[in-house]
Amino acid sequence: MTSEQAVVAAKVFAAEGLTPHAWSNEAGYRYGEHSHDFHKVLICIQGSIAFHTPNGDVVLRSGDRLDLPPGTKHSATVGEAGVTCMEAPRS
Repeated sequence: MTSEQAVVAAKVFAAEGLTPHAWSNEAGYRYGEHSHDFHKVLICIQGSIAFHTPNGDVVLRSGDRLDLPPGTKHSATVGEAGVTCMEAPRS
């Protein structure tokens, strides 16, 4: 992954002292409802993904960021073009 957006995102994570990993999914992939015991920092690199939270839906596109506090229940649906994201836990 060498897109300009990936380079920008990597700099954001580095500036915050975070070590991200990248992942991708095909169009229409769905994540069932779950939560994490850590603060999740996620930046969309390419494509789109909709996160479904108790406070409503949040659609991320290239360059958008989402911070999920620990214990936040969420599910997600990948957009029409698939998605690539980078994420890292914040302790």
